[in-house]
Amino acid sequence: MYQRPTAHQIDPLTGEMTGASGRYEKRISDLEGLYADAAAFAARVAEDPDHVVYRVFEQRPAQAKGDLIFGTTWMEPGRIGAEYYMTRGHIHACANRPETYYGESGEGLMLLESPEGETRILEVRAREMVYVPPMWIHRSVNTGDVPLVMSFCYPSDSGQDYGIIERSGGMATRIIATATGWEAVANTAYRPRSDAEVAAVLATVG
Repeated sequence: MYQRPTAHQIDPLTGEMTGASGRYEKRISDLEGLYADAAAFAARVAEDPDHVVYRVFEQRPAQAKGDLIFGTTWMEPGRIGAEYYMTRGHIHACANRPETYYGESGEGLMLLESPEGETRILEVRAREMVYVPPMWIHRSVNTGDVPLVMSFCYPSDSGQDYGIIERSGGMATRIIATATGWEAVANTAYRPRSDAEVAAVLATVG
């Protein structure tokens, strides 16, 4: 009648989580369209199309609503042109669902964007919790020299909408490397969402 309580160990360096019900990887060849420097991206893919940029271990419960999905993300350090490695990014399909990220090791950023295009950037470090409120698009970026490992948790009926970023030509802000660290710059390919598009996002609540 009741789900069985479980405990899970997380390796803070590899992101491996015991008892995970699933895992997946994103290779460099899966990330076409994310980076501004298309030539640098094509060269990296030609060099090693199966290079793993990030992998996810997760536990998905039997209950579709009223429960939690949790797991870990491990992201390789690296760059395409001036941009750091990043995740595809998404908003939740039920946009009023939040998410938390906890830094296990490494350092990076959580790049957040409202449907109207407002940008917020939060640093992710070991033993630091980041809260992504409802309605925010979010993407992880590894700005360090070692893998970025985070654990995450979100409601099991959230879903993911990855197309919201693609339809706008990417997120409004790109994170690039500089001689002294990282810098946020405008994405010149970005197309702001129309009032109708924003309203459609705000309507996706559960």
